[in-house]
Amino acid sequence: MSPQDLSGAHSRLAGPAAGRRVPTVNTTTATRLRGGWRAAVRRKTEPWPKAVALPRRLGATEEPAWVRRLLIGVALAFLTLFLFVPLATVFHEGLKRGWAVYLAAIVEPDALSAIQLTLVAALISVPLNLVFGVAAAWCIAKFDFRGKSVLLTLIDLPFSVSPVIAGLVFVLVFGMQGWFGEWLRDHDLKVVFAVPGIVLATIFVTFPFIARELIPLMQAQGVEQEEAARVLGAGGWQIFRRVTLPNVKWALLYGVILCNARAMGEFGAVSVVSGHIRGETNTMPLHIEILYNEYQFAAAFAVASLLAALALVTLVLKYVVEQRVKATLKGAAGEH
Repeated sequence: MSPQDLSGAHSRLAGPAAGRRVPTVNTTTATRLRGGWRAAVRRKTEPWPKAVALPRRLGATEEPAWVRRLLIGVALAFLTLFLFVPLATVFHEGLKRGWAVYLAAIVEPDALSAIQLTLVAALISVPLNLVFGVAAAWCIAKFDFRGKSVLLTLIDLPFSVSPVIAGLVFVLVFGMQGWFGEWLRDHDLKVVFAVPGIVLATIFVTFPFIARELIPLMQAQGVEQEEAARVLGAGGWQIFRRVTLPNVKWALLYGVILCNARAMGEFGAVSVVSGHIRGETNTMPLHIEILYNEYQFAAAFAVASLLAALALVTLVLKYVVEQRVKATLKGAAGEH
């Protein structure tokens, strides 16, 4: 824009109908308009200022070297004392009498029954919680409805309620003297002190994990992609399978891993509803407790080492998937 054009624009702004004022334009403003294009040209031709190197650490967050070493040492000592030493002790006690004793404790009929029941409870509870977690996360992240905050609170309920209390609730509801006890007895059905009770207790204590992993990711990604797919004519199932699911697959797998780990290691709620019947309603944690109380330490540590090995495998898988989830969240934040 030339100076003449700017002058004309100023005259049009400064010369309105008689009796009207335009307080936003004055001599100073006109001078700025005339000189604006020259300043812009000068700024365009001037070299960029040199970048100033910032310190590697800001002074407010910089600590002396001895403080950092002390904090790291305290953290390592804590992990060693309360994690590595007990874990190493479990494997040492389980294997110190040799592989023959170790394998004999694992293949013992009651131990095999406990391992089988643990896997059955996990295989039933995890898929059911998968369906519930995806549905709950979808509703909370994609829709606004009355009672949304209540649903979020109910999802967190197993985190705040003691597993023992959860087990007692199932006994009061499904026990022989419970609300549905007479009906169950008339139909020759047994929930408490049987496999169904163990599965129900496991479902209760594990159902928040998948939903809680999916909700933040779905909220961060928004609904733009789903709306675009809907405009292009995709149906609800197509949108979920081709748009939503690929975006949340790593968070979904992360939630499944956590849910499975809790299902295999649950003790409190399962202990209340199982009845501790050997070979029938004992899971691996309950079987370990019985062996230890009977002073069968070698067998108890052998089964415990197997459960710990499963936990370590789960931990490795959790770490790998966690990195992918962080990358997905970072990408979603970058898009918005």
